[in-house]
Amino acid sequence: MPVLPLLAGLTLAPGVAAFALLVGFDRDRSFYPLQLIVFALLYMLFAAIAGGGALFLAETPGMLLFGAAAVIGFRTSLWIVVAGLFGHGLFDAVHGALISNPGVPAWWPAFCAGYDVLAAACLALKIWRSQSGSTL
Repeated sequence: MPVLPLLAGLTLAPGVAAFALLVGFDRDRSFYPLQLIVFALLYMLFAAIAGGGALFLAETPGMLLFGAAAVIGFRTSLWIVVAGLFGHGLFDAVHGALISNPGVPAWWPAFCAGYDVLAAACLALKIWRSQSGSTL
């Protein structure tokens, strides 16, 4: 896994979380679920870049799984979104071994894996702090 894209993802996730906290974006329950949906949809975009067709079918189960986690987590428990983000990070790490999608930039899986895993950690910390009565 390329190191620089991974480090970029690991750096940007807490930066985005801090920015969202600062401006209030993360007060809305949909902030992290929407990120999860967008990340899942990006593989569909990469499939379109590569010509669509069978690649859309190959990428659809991932999009449906992570999209469902986002919606169910939004409606019930954001802990499901934490699991979805973390799971998407793992999916990114093995995506190339599961689906050969030439539309995916070589750096994307490492970047997205780093971002997703730390975004999951940021959301978990936010939930934990709100449940324990602490504020950031």
